[in-house]
Amino acid sequence: MVASYDLPDRSSTSATPPPFSPHVLAYLEAIASRKLPLPPEQLQELRAYTSTGQSHGVPEASSTASHASYSDTLQSPSIDIKDLLSYMTSPQGNAAIRLAAQDLSYPISNYFINSSHNTYLTGNQLYSESSTDAYKNVLLRGCRCIEIDVWDGDTKSSSDNEEKWEERKHRFQSHLHRSTSPRHSKGSSDKDHSPADASTTGESSSLPTPWNDLPIIVSLEVHAGKDQQEIMVEIMEQIWKGFLVKPATDECESLPSPGELRKKILIKVKYAAPEKVASRATTTKGRMHRKKSASSSSSDSDNQGSEDVKKNKKSSIIEPLSALGVYTRSYHFKDLWSPEASVPCHVFSLSEKKFMAVHESHGPTLFSHNRNYLMRAFPSGTRVTSSNLDPSVFWRKGVQIVALNWQKYDAGIMLNEGMFADSAGWVLKPKEYRGQRQGQKTGVSDESQADAIAHKTLSLSIEILAGQNLPLPIGDHKPLGFSPYVKCEVHVEKPEERTGAAIEGDGKSKDGEYKQKSKTSRGVNPDFGGETVTFSNVPGVVEEMSFVRFKIQDDEIGTDDLAAWACIRLDRLRAGFRFVRLLNAVGDASQGLLLVKVEKSLV
Repeated sequence: MVASYDLPDRSSTSATPPPFSPHVLAYLEAIASRKLPLPPEQLQELRAYTSTGQSHGVPEASSTASHASYSDTLQSPSIDIKDLLSYMTSPQGNAAIRLAAQDLSYPISNYFINSSHNTYLTGNQLYSESSTDAYKNVLLRGCRCIEIDVWDGDTKSSSDNEEKWEERKHRFQSHLHRSTSPRHSKGSSDKDHSPADASTTGESSSLPTPWNDLPIIVSLEVHAGKDQQEIMVEIMEQIWKGFLVKPATDECESLPSPGELRKKILIKVKYAAPEKVASRATTTKGRMHRKKSASSSSSDSDNQGSEDVKKNKKSSIIEPLSALGVYTRSYHFKDLWSPEASVPCHVFSLSEKKFMAVHESHGPTLFSHNRNYLMRAFPSGTRVTSSNLDPSVFWRKGVQIVALNWQKYDAGIMLNEGMFADSAGWVLKPKEYRGQRQGQKTGVSDESQADAIAHKTLSLSIEILAGQNLPLPIGDHKPLGFSPYVKCEVHVEKPEERTGAAIEGDGKSKDGEYKQKSKTSRGVNPDFGGETVTFSNVPGVVEEMSFVRFKIQDDEIGTDDLAAWACIRLDRLRAGFRFVRLLNAVGDASQGLLLVKVEKSLV
């Protein structure tokens, strides 16, 4: 049986449609009367929907009766408005197709993983505050790879700090269960998601259900000295007991699948080769000494701690900590032919600048490597404002872990939403981007992304009809002064990505390569008059790796503030008359809808 992960449908399926604004209702009535005819494929979809009795919640009729009703109504000069409203407010009326159930039987290198960079920060990268709430925020939004920077703190051996240390452990433990759930379902409460204490049960079966159990990767950046690293190991082994992957007894020969790692936490940490027996004895002796000195004065302990800091300005990783990195061992990147590059469980972490240099020098080999082995890319340290790279450029090179600054809702985060919407944070790569299954021989080749998958030509038109309940820009409370327009952007593969040439902007996040906008309307329930934006003969398109972004902006003097947005992967964009469901400027769900008609062809 193929392991899969099917999320519950969280879209409204109520038979009673919500009230519509006058403009939206007028367009829907025009569709029902055939003044605005449904495309033939969508008309058949509607008839199939109504023939099963879904529209009014009645039992399905007999096949003969249903077929007769279907045939008759297909020829009808009009559509029952109640049937149309029920259909348009069902999941089938959404512009975004719900993500299909994921096959979880491939090695973990065959998935894109929803990832965060410098997760602990609440704002810019230079002087914003750190907060545990930042972890809660990204995890509840579906992130599955978080970053923790670790520095020397209080020593456990200090009697004055023992109570504080235990308090921190308890606080850490209390957030564990929440961190393993991608996001709450609407209307859930803390009480509903409060499982048993993991420290007493030692089991992972107490996690919230039903769709929270795909693995989480914790990426550690360790600045702490050896003594404090031992404390790190103690905390993780105690608090995450039952969740951590057990250290391997044999050398890793292949990567497991996400289905085999349910309810597990993977530690990504620098690999340290096993020490010699004498070195291990020294480490053990150090542990015994630390425990023996637990009753020593805090001043003695603090002095020893400061000495450790001096000796460990650049911390080396102790073996017990390194051993926690079972399937996610972090190695220093030298090149794609080094011995480490063929270790099944290695992870290379490259800054966006370094990644672009490798793309230009060895693009096909880079793509081939990422079919079978894990790679992480992260934003440049010069991105002080927490801006982002363009994740789609890196995904198209096969990078699984594209770490983004979740502190800022820019184009990069919106594209990330387009990739991972409705998922549990793990999305299977397109077939042509995948590597070998378990047990099959892996390696690198010279097949580039240009050769691996067919690239097509896209023609896309979007007729923008009307909006409803559009959110206002953050801080704006005057609907009458709101002047919205719709900006549509298409994000597709650049030719340079296929040829290995330098990519314009070095993969920086920006507006789509193709963009158009509507005329300005008024208010939160605007009529956009059926204006059409068209993108004709767009070349080099891979549907599963391209995105359409909708932005609602306020037309004003100076900068046009963002009010709402949506981002849909091109293969999930439905044709026909559909509702685009909008998020507000900071990525929260809203009541905002955009009624559009989509025509799409790929040849």
